Amino acid sequence: MNSRIPFNKPYLTGNENRYILESVKSGKISGNGIFTKKCHEFFQNRYGFSKVLLTTSCTDALEMAAILIQIKPDDEVIMPSYTFVSTANAFVLRGAKIVFCDSSPDHPNIDVTKIESLITKKTRAIVPVHYAGISCDMDSIMSLADKYNLFVIEDAAQAINSFYKQKPLGSIGHLAAFSFHETKNIISGEGGMLAINDSQFIARSEIIWEKGTNRAEFFRGMASKYSWVDIGSSFLPSDIISAFLYAQLESIDQIQNQRVETWNMYFKKLAKLASKYDLKLPKIPDYSTNNGHIFFILAKDHQQRDLIINHLQKKEIYAVFHYLSLHKSPFYQSRYQAQNLPYSDLYSECLIRLPMFCGITENEIDIIVNEIELALQSQG
Repeated sequence: MNSRIPFNKPYLTGNENRYILESVKSGKISGNGIFTKKCHEFFQNRYGFSKVLLTTSCTDALEMAAILIQIKPDDEVIMPSYTFVSTANAFVLRGAKIVFCDSSPDHPNIDVTKIESLITKKTRAIVPVHYAGISCDMDSIMSLADKYNLFVIEDAAQAINSFYKQKPLGSIGHLAAFSFHETKNIISGEGGMLAINDSQFIARSEIIWEKGTNRAEFFRGMASKYSWVDIGSSFLPSDIISAFLYAQLESIDQIQNQRVETWNMYFKKLAKLASKYDLKLPKIPDYSTNNGHIFFILAKDHQQRDLIINHLQKKEIYAVFHYLSLHKSPFYQSRYQAQNLPYSDLYSECLIRLPMFCGITENEIDIIVNEIELALQSQG
């Protein structure tokens, strides 16, 4: 049975247009309007972040973090190679050298047992990426940061409403970056957010957010003049984007429940197939919750991965692989010595992301699982 099943389908709650119109009618659709403030209050109240600032992307939030911790040329920043280019680019733009760490054997997250050996006198920060919304071992990472006086910036792009030992992801490191890209759980088309958990960064974060000016203080009556006081950029989003986002936030529990239910259906329906054909299913550590962001399977090799993806695409089912290891990228290899990161390469070569969106039906999941089995049967 053929059925066109996209990899992603943006979910709409029904209030997006209404709130966008309300923002337009307010007479202020530029940054830091009424819906931006509503979103800020939502995140600070629900997750206990000391301060949050919406941004036009997670990339912008990461770039703000790099500015805030004052990354300088030749500083070193440790992060996983198995991540999106923005994780590295934000720090490269400030002149940093990226030091890649391998992934864990049982999950694409950074292997915390390998981090300490990579720390030098030049190391400035560790950037853990919570892949698929599953937490890294944050106690180990924060312990290393304390021992060596390093900053921790959580790349929580995929980790909205996920927790480490009952602590919201994004609330543990000194800073954290979130994404609201249309492929994420909570969306605004494009969009992101910086969470500030260390009070030393709060005042300066507003200045960087507003093009390096003290505009926010001026409009609160805390400064007599509105002037250029620091470096920065136009990181804040239009209030129209924030209006869309706020409609999503109002339905966050409904969205999350549906995604986790979908994730659990995949896991249950693929269990026997995985055992029979040597596929691996996601492993959730005891210390982490699961926010249902990505459901992935790990093929035994890249030939099996390509077989499954190509078969599904022929049936108009759009499953995809994910990151190419950044240490293998032309940019990195033209500047730095080659690294051997076998598990990062394993995930690059073997991981398959299955269609995952709010509203996918059990019947569609059954079709996907059935077609995966047919693909594997054809392999013999």
